[in-house]
Amino acid sequence: MKLSLALLVAACDALVAPPAPKRATQLRAVAAPQDSYKITLLPGDGIGPEITPATVKALVAAGKTKGVTFDFDEQLLGGCAIDKEGTPWPDKTLESCKAADSILMAAIGGPKWDGNPRELRPETGLLAMRQQLGLFANLRPAKAIPQLLDASSLKREVVEGVDIMVVRELCGDVYFGKPAGIYTDDAGVRWGQNNMIYSEPEIERIARVAMDVAQKRQGRCCSIDKANVLDVSQLWKDVVIRVHGECGQGVELSHMYVDNAAMQLVRWPKQFDTIVCGNIFGDILSDEASMLVGSLGMLPSASLPSEGPGVFEPIHGSAPDIAGTDAANPLAMILSAAMMCQYDLLQPDLAKLLEDAVEAVLDAGYRTRDIVNEGNADETLVGCKEMGDLVAAKVAELAA
Repeated sequence: MKLSLALLVAACDALVAPPAPKRATQLRAVAAPQDSYKITLLPGDGIGPEITPATVKALVAAGKTKGVTFDFDEQLLGGCAIDKEGTPWPDKTLESCKAADSILMAAIGGPKWDGNPRELRPETGLLAMRQQLGLFANLRPAKAIPQLLDASSLKREVVEGVDIMVVRELCGDVYFGKPAGIYTDDAGVRWGQNNMIYSEPEIERIARVAMDVAQKRQGRCCSIDKANVLDVSQLWKDVVIRVHGECGQGVELSHMYVDNAAMQLVRWPKQFDTIVCGNIFGDILSDEASMLVGSLGMLPSASLPSEGPGVFEPIHGSAPDIAGTDAANPLAMILSAAMMCQYDLLQPDLAKLLEDAVEAVLDAGYRTRDIVNEGNADETLVGCKEMGDLVAAKVAELAA
């Protein structure tokens, strides 16, 4: 099995007004490799405080093999920030993120805060972080892992060989469109309103990332829209076609309505290589794609700006139902740390070491609760802490 994230490299063309030439520039936070890095840690809620130390242990172990050290600054985001600071996105968290070389995040949210007003919900802090740090490009891989094929709810022959990259625009669409809110009319009837809005430059920059990603993969990009119904989707489609003509050399571009895409991901997922989506469509389809491989607990993600630190996080939620039970799977966050080393920190050797260690631990049969195949004598059930310890030990062993 190869868990290499090399195919996830994405470059963003500088956002300039036509007819200035479009240049591809690498999305990264530092100009050159360093011996020490400032990392803002955002453990968040639920299982976050459990998978974070397991990840830190593996990351520090990897750094030691190359003489690289990490200065961690743990800050609050989400529900824990609401409880302690009265806001889901404290100013000091923002300042720490801006000063960091990169940001490593776990998960936020939970039913405890579901009844809060919108401004005091964990997700509001996450949206504010994306907007204020300019995190417009979200890369979510969904790659079938041979050892875990039987963990998928789909047949082995359907998911074997699946390797999809979802490129999701993260700072626009209906989540940020204004006006928005809940209103009451003169008759006392309540109305909810959110606006799906995209500008041409917003679509252009994510389309350029998608073309670059597709060029580094199998050369196929499927753009998702609902252009038969939505004007904003027609604009999306028009801009993607234009960008493909400008910088999509060697890329086969196709288009698919979002409802059909949701069906095709289950029917025949291997038809997809790179998928580019707006914010709300990408939110839904990337979660669907991730379940093709059996568990959200295995998949990392990156949210990247044009410049400055990115945010690297597992795509699973905070799983409050298992928080505090040591049942969480830290591997997605460890692989997110590997992505951080690859892109923000320019330490590809550390990234590969972490990936190889995760692969070796899975090869040895160790499984957390979400990926264990009960009744398989070749698999050993372990908890979150032990899984982190196993990966850290394997890092040291592989580097010896």
